Amino acid sequence: MTQLERNKSILHKYIPAPAVPLIAEWIVTFDFKLKIKKSRSSKYGDYRPPLRHTNHHISINRDLNPYAFLVTLVHEIAHLSNFKKHGDNVKPHGEEWKIEFRQLMQPFFKLSFFPEDLHHSLSRYLKNPLASSCSDIGLLRVLKRYDKANGSVFLEELPPGSVFVFGKGRHFRKGDRIRKRITCLELGTQRKYLFSPLCEVTIVTESLFS
Repeated sequence: MTQLERNKSILHKYIPAPAVPLIAEWIVTFDFKLKIKKSRSSKYGDYRPPLRHTNHHISINRDLNPYAFLVTLVHEIAHLSNFKKHGDNVKPHGEEWKIEFRQLMQPFFKLSFFPEDLHHSLSRYLKNPLASSCSDIGLLRVLKRYDKANGSVFLEELPPGSVFVFGKGRHFRKGDRIRKRITCLELGTQRKYLFSPLCEVTIVTESLFS
């Protein structure tokens, strides 16, 4: 089995099938090591430039759905391509990176495999892409529609006052929305925290701990 065939075999587990041939070629063309990581709450993926003659490195969280995995991977490949052209002389998510990201995403739009809602949301997002797809609430909301059902719900779906579990058994009560975040009270410590509306939580009951 050639390296290209091995790449395709692995990629089929993580991204939509129509995208596999091109991504497999890019791994060879851009000469990077792709590492599949366990879930990281702080990021979906990252890119590291070569150090002491090593390869470029890209890592992606293994628990992302196929569409989120692909978008995150192309996001990081855009960093790689941008680094090859400009080195450290431009901002990580400046206009140069945005141009790279838009250009690299175009072939996948032409393959027409994105669901209609995601196609529309991605097209809007790419007009001015942010540092992370999860920074765009609209795009993140659509991407999460394609996650596997795991019994959790989005925090924004719960009515104020609902009690939910987040993290390692920590119980919170949902409060008011403050701009783009929702303030929540941790019942054990009585401390307040700000949550993303699209944080995935497990509902307990509205009256528990009242």
